[in-house]
Amino acid sequence: MKKVRWGILSTAKIAQRELIPAFGRAQNAEVAAIASGSGKAEEVAAKFNIPKCYGSYEELLQDPEIDAVYIPLPNHLHKQWTMEAAKHGKHVLCEKPASMTPDETREMAEFCREKNVKFMEAFMYQFHPQHERVREIIASGEIGDVKYMRASFSFLLAQREGNIKMDKQKGGGSIYDVGCYCVHAIRNVLQTEPAEVHVHAKIDPDHQVDTSAFVYMKLENGMTGYFDCSFDMTFRAEYEIIGTEGKIQVPRAFRPDHQGGEGLVIVQKEFVKREEKITGDIYKLEVEHISNVILEDGEPSYTAENSINNTRAIQACYESIRTGMLVQLDS
Repeated sequence: MKKVRWGILSTAKIAQRELIPAFGRAQNAEVAAIASGSGKAEEVAAKFNIPKCYGSYEELLQDPEIDAVYIPLPNHLHKQWTMEAAKHGKHVLCEKPASMTPDETREMAEFCREKNVKFMEAFMYQFHPQHERVREIIASGEIGDVKYMRASFSFLLAQREGNIKMDKQKGGGSIYDVGCYCVHAIRNVLQTEPAEVHVHAKIDPDHQVDTSAFVYMKLENGMTGYFDCSFDMTFRAEYEIIGTEGKIQVPRAFRPDHQGGEGLVIVQKEFVKREEKITGDIYKLEVEHISNVILEDGEPSYTAENSINNTRAIQACYESIRTGMLVQLDS
């Protein structure tokens, strides 16, 4: 089987812990090179048996043997290096959030289209089959008419000084870091867009970033969405959907890999509960999907327009924090 030859821009923890091993498990992809501006590329290349290492991102992008790049750089650098990669004819898998604003995301997507390269934002969780199962249950009518969806993603961020997640200029804050998953899940599962948002947030006085956010959403289809995200609370990565006749809980929604890839869908009607365990390798599935899109000249299931809309909802959340007001999104 033909494989897409990937380059990794940075030796970031997520690349080492999750993506590089996932490329190794994928049937249609391989890591052919890694680059670092901090001098760590050689060490990481040796650790993972990566054939080539470069001391700058630009050098890697100039390598004609690289087909595509994975970008796990800080949020404020996503636009710059996505466009640099596209300029060199490389397809792009860019970590979430795609960028800091919907205008930036649109510019990135349009530039990639002009250069005839594929672009996808890396929301890995969505490739787990448990979410498709949730949509099937909703469509079956088993829980009646859906009225409400709540999503939560939190963890206790112990080390804050010098942490990029606390750096406002670099795209820090709990909404950018983990709230983006909740926004995505509500949009993805319910297949709708937010019409208005209202946010209450806890702002760190020293760093001026949101360490917790509690977000109400009125959705275009008439349903209600709510999410909370936080650096101040214990680990939670879950969502639930409430209907007129029952509810669906997904307690391992965003990180089923913490349970060996085992997802869990709980359906409850009155006092009768049913559990379905569903397994999937989220990072491998993500890598294989985008690699297949590249090999077959297709389109990602998660489109650039979807990324623009997700960033748009995130921007509305930050506007609500800034003004303290309910923010309406243009339809």
